[in-house]
Amino acid sequence: MGLTVNLYYTGKDGSAKRFVDEMINSGVVAKIRQEPGNLKYHYFQSLSDPETILLIDSWENQTALDKHHQSSMMKDIAKLRDKYDLHMHVERYREDDASNDTDSDFIRQ
Repeated sequence: MGLTVNLYYTGKDGSAKRFVDEMINSGVVAKIRQEPGNLKYHYFQSLSDPETILLIDSWENQTALDKHHQSSMMKDIAKLRDKYDLHMHVERYREDDASNDTDSDFIRQ
């Protein structure tokens, strides 16, 4: 069963955006997207709070996420979070077995 982790990075004076830029430019994001079990790794900037960046991070299962957390990249990411003095808020979601058919009435394509 898949899971998604929403990570909200909040900083000051554009530091969250600079963190994301360095994550992308250093190649860390590309490496994470290539890890076995990674389904999605995308950043978004808040319209209501420009000092907050949302990371939507999806994995096939908890085992894949645990392996990612044990990777050497996590030390690099932690150093960058410290460098940019970011604070985090985390939300976790698991896939359910519900059919998407009921949602189609509310989605305009």
